[in-house]
Amino acid sequence: MKYKNASKGALLLGIILNLGQLFAQESEVVWRVQTGGRVYSSPAICGDKVFAGSGDSCLYAFDKLSGKVLWKYKTQGAVHSSPAVNDSKVYFSSTDGNIYAVNTESGSLTWKFSSNGEKAKDVWDYYLSSPRLAKGLVFWGSADSSLYAIDQYTGDFKWKFKAEDIIHSTPEIDGDTLYVGDFNGNLVALNINNGEKIWSFKTIGDRYFPKGEIQKGAVVDNGIVYFGSRDYNIYAVNKITGRGVWNRKEGSWVISTPTVHNKMIYYGTSDTHEFVCSDKLTGEVKWRIPLPMRVFGSAAIYENTIYFGCFDGILRGADISTGNVVFEFRTKGSLENYSKVFGADRKFKPEFVLYGRDYLESERIIHSLGAILSTPVVVNDTIYFGSSDGGVYAVKISTK
Repeated sequence: MKYKNASKGALLLGIILNLGQLFAQESEVVWRVQTGGRVYSSPAICGDKVFAGSGDSCLYAFDKLSGKVLWKYKTQGAVHSSPAVNDSKVYFSSTDGNIYAVNTESGSLTWKFSSNGEKAKDVWDYYLSSPRLAKGLVFWGSADSSLYAIDQYTGDFKWKFKAEDIIHSTPEIDGDTLYVGDFNGNLVALNINNGEKIWSFKTIGDRYFPKGEIQKGAVVDNGIVYFGSRDYNIYAVNKITGRGVWNRKEGSWVISTPTVHNKMIYYGTSDTHEFVCSDKLTGEVKWRIPLPMRVFGSAAIYENTIYFGCFDGILRGADISTGNVVFEFRTKGSLENYSKVFGADRKFKPEFVLYGRDYLESERIIHSLGAILSTPVVVNDTIYFGSSDGGVYAVKISTK
């Protein structure tokens, strides 16, 4: 089903003709495990285990093949960060304001480090900063506006950088430099050995979002840092100088951290409801996929297909060259509740208002669709991801 330059009529016809062909069947579910809360966390896989956090305050360890819960570690807040894992420990943060190091085999606590507290900017501030590991240190951001460097083995404090606002973006590390964004619209480059600032880049801002908040994270590729902002822009910045290379306004928030592959970058948008492929050198758009809802999570590439989740509870796979959608899988929540929001044409029903007076209730209903904010992880022909329906999924993705 090709979406690029398609008319609305052709698009709808293509959806109708291909619906049965595209949707993965129940037999393609390897396993699904229900947690007690929404799962925004992106799975981390190490050996025979899958690790993921849940809004029920727990980090889970699953058997990769069967989905059996091997253990879970309970915190005092929602685990909306994505874990980082090495051979013996898994690191993750919680809305209780702490970062934890837990033994991967037993689920026992090794150490805990406390920030000065967590908070959410608004109802759409879904993610926590996820830890990154390098040089024996754990790097992690907090709503107390600090980026912390912590000893990976002992949990001892090493240094911190004080930003201008909340840090919920995940640090990106390239050599001896760390890149992280804050909710005041600053992307900073830091020396990972001592936390000294190398440079700072300020987003443009927008009339309605003047701070240009950087919510989720950046990616570095071939000397360029790519990231999105709530000021509707996607940015490319020189990693050495911190000067802009290009930027383009998308018309809505760009929350998802871009995925880089060969000459292209791939990312989703918020209220323009699209998934976009752009030339990474120029920012020129190569193709767009129109969607019924937002994309906040990042994408994963396997062979010639790029996989990404959407707030409508559908995991899609598109041909990386053309944008043709070749795979779709619906979460349990989407199967059960899709008709509460969308009609047969995959457009909002007239009675559903996304940003009306009771927008909090609308947001709750959207999450009942099994919204996918998690970034999928692919191992061989199985894709692992979490959903707002509380499920952690392992699904076969062969399109043959």
